[in-house]
Amino acid sequence: MSEVASGSSSAADVAAIHLAQPRQASHIASARYARCVEVSKRIRWDIDRDVIRHREFDFTMKFLPDGLSFVDRLPFLGADERRLLSQIQGRSYANIFGLVERFIGAKMLEVSRDHWLGDQIALEALVRFTDEELKHQELFRRIEAMIGAGMPAGYSFLPRPDDVASVVLGKSTWSVLALTCLIELFTQAHYRASIEPDGELSPLLDELEWMRENAKMAPEMRDAAVDDLISLVGAVDGILQAQAAADVHYFFEVCGRPMAATEAAAVRATVLAAYRWQYIVSGVQIPRFGEMLNGMISQAQAQRISTALAPIMA
Repeated sequence: MSEVASGSSSAADVAAIHLAQPRQASHIASARYARCVEVSKRIRWDIDRDVIRHREFDFTMKFLPDGLSFVDRLPFLGADERRLLSQIQGRSYANIFGLVERFIGAKMLEVSRDHWLGDQIALEALVRFTDEELKHQELFRRIEAMIGAGMPAGYSFLPRPDDVASVVLGKSTWSVLALTCLIELFTQAHYRASIEPDGELSPLLDELEWMRENAKMAPEMRDAAVDDLISLVGAVDGILQAQAAADVHYFFEVCGRPMAATEAAAVRATVLAAYRWQYIVSGVQIPRFGEMLNGMISQAQAQRISTALAPIMA
């Protein structure tokens, strides 16, 4: 596979940004930043008023759809066991998103510096985006507390958000924005598929900043940034492997019955596959991400990325 998976849903839009003359490209980018601001103002939300709304988690229900949790792939589990495993995954889903919001918000504040004395619409868009990321962190902290209050003791979330953010932010801006764009795209895909199919979603600010950063880079800098991106995806996969193992261990402790070795192995493999799907594979397979990435890198660089992804995508 010589290129990252791609499609044609937004190729014209991406090409317009890359091929336009500088003044035209600047005008197009400003219009897209303005669109981000307009959508942000219109869909402004509040954690208590619009999300929690005086509700509690219903522990008679699954917390993630089967399309994300893959629990329907484990027919030897009873309905209660599949529900428990979905709830454990839902808890980690919130915690992992809270973790990535830590470095996303920090990076967006950092790149906003380029607009402090320039495009004030772009600056407003990035400030609003960062405010949303901070609000998401609060929401996920509250979800963790709400779920934790209703689940047996023994669950552990292993990665430390500040430590992870420090490592991520030590990589090139291009690679961090690429990872951020991947995360934002699969988040929107999960939202459309599982929560609100008809919801109106904001244009991606990280996409705009990623393209802007790419335009500044010399070829050798981009080549090093590709290595950084590969390193970051590998680090994410390491986190997923560790958390999947911890969550499966907790599941075995709580579910209350011994499992055959083949069943235990199937649970471990399925939870890891689900986590890789949720946080890596589902994003890489979105045509828009492939189009953007392949438009910035060479065929040889795309091959390096594909080779690194192969064990995760298998």
